[in-house]
Amino acid sequence: MRVCVETQAGGLNPNEDWVAGTPTLAVVLDGLSTAGLATGCRHGVPWYVTHLGGHLLAALADVGRSLADGLADALERVAAEHPECDLDDPGTPSATVAVLRHRHEALDHLVLADSPIVLEGRAGHTVITDTRVDEVLPELRAEVERHETHTPGHREALQRLVLAQRQVRNTPEGYWVAASRPDAAQHAFTGTTPLSDVGAAAVMSDGVSRLVTEYGMATWSDVFTTLATGGPHELIETVRKVEATDPTGLRWPRYKSGDDAAVAYCQW
Repeated sequence: MRVCVETQAGGLNPNEDWVAGTPTLAVVLDGLSTAGLATGCRHGVPWYVTHLGGHLLAALADVGRSLADGLADALERVAAEHPECDLDDPGTPSATVAVLRHRHEALDHLVLADSPIVLEGRAGHTVITDTRVDEVLPELRAEVERHETHTPGHREALQRLVLAQRQVRNTPEGYWVAASRPDAAQHAFTGTTPLSDVGAAAVMSDGVSRLVTEYGMATWSDVFTTLATGGPHELIETVRKVEATDPTGLRWPRYKSGDDAAVAYCQW
C-alpha cells in the first residue's frame, strides 16, 4: 500500500488534526474543539492527538491485532502519560479516529465519530463513517448555524453546544469518541472489505469531506480525480478556495470559517 498524507490547520490556531501512513496503515485523528472552554488537562488537544496517533501506530504494527483492541491499548497508554490531569473531566481532550489497514488480501477499517473513510471501486464509492454525533442536540446545533462565524453570538452558541455535548459524550445516550477511557474503542464501527473490490481509498477528517457532504461543491468521483492528479495537498487547497468564497458562513453555516484538514490517500 502506498499512502500520501497531508494536514493543514484551518486558521491561526495550532492544528488539531493528525495523519500518518505506513505500508499497511492510514490513520487520521481529528481533535474535538474545546471552544475555549476548560478541559481539566494542561497539555491540550494537539498534544493529545500526536501522542494517541503514535501509540496507535505502535499498537497496530501487529497485523494480527484487531483495530479496536489496538485503539483501546493506545487510549490506555495516552491516559498513563498524563495522570496528573483530570481525565474524568467531561471536556478532557478527545478525537475522532479513522483507520484503514491493509492485511493480506483485505482492508480492515475502524471509524469512531465522523472522520470518514471512502473506498473507490468498480461499483463506485463506499463511504464508511459514524454520524452518531449528528443525532444529538439538534436544536443547539441549529442555534450555532444561525450566527455568522467570528461573531460573539456564534462563539456563545458554540460554547453552549460544546458544554452540552460533553455531558453525553461517551455515553449510551450520546456518541463515542477517543478520550481517556479505553472502552470507547469497543463502540467504534469496524469491518473488512476484500482488497479486490477497492482501487483506491481516502481517509480524511470532516474538514475535507465537507467539500462533498456539506458544501456540495464536489462529488466523490471529483475528490478521487483530484487526489490522483494533485494529491492530498491539492484536495485541501480546493476546500480552502471554496471556503474563501463564504468566509462568514452565510452560504454554509459552520463552526469555523476553515476547519483543520487531514487526508491520507491510499493506492495499490
